[in-house]
Amino acid sequence: MVRLVLAATLGASYGIYGPAFELLEHVAREPGSEEYVDSEKYELRHWDLERTDSLRDFIARVNRIRHDQAPLQSNRRLKFHTIDNGALIAYSKTSADDSQAILVVVNLDPHNTQTGFLDVDLAAIGVTAEHPFQVHDLLSGARYMWQGARNYIALDPHLAAAHILRIRHHVRSERDFDYFA
Repeated sequence: MVRLVLAATLGASYGIYGPAFELLEHVAREPGSEEYVDSEKYELRHWDLERTDSLRDFIARVNRIRHDQAPLQSNRRLKFHTIDNGALIAYSKTSADDSQAILVVVNLDPHNTQTGFLDVDLAAIGVTAEHPFQVHDLLSGARYMWQGARNYIALDPHLAAAHILRIRHHVRSERDFDYFA
């Protein structure tokens, strides 16, 4: 999941080798080799694509996010942000017209929960320190209210190895809704 999120969000385009990646093939043919045991290079494989441990749904969700979010379709506006834990990486991408911003935070440790304080370059994502803003995690659906540049992050790799956060500049309040009697 970590490799997929990094490849899908850092680059404007990416690719994976379908069934082997989706079904987590990882046993090397021999120590130090990049080829996996029972590679299709040497034999025909029949993949059980309905396995419960498949990454198919996660891959589809990430691809949908890439398709729907203009900032992820370009490399021109990539900005790395400071985070006080070396096991976490954070970066943002904005659309060409600066109307949309995506902030990605990834736990690089596949075994342990990692936490830290993220120092967001607010100008890079189009918000000011004076106003709160909402971040919507497109992977989990969770929404968080942030204000200012310094924000707490916790990522458990067994629950969510990454956040792909859409920045909402306008935070709705009760004054933003029409009420009908």
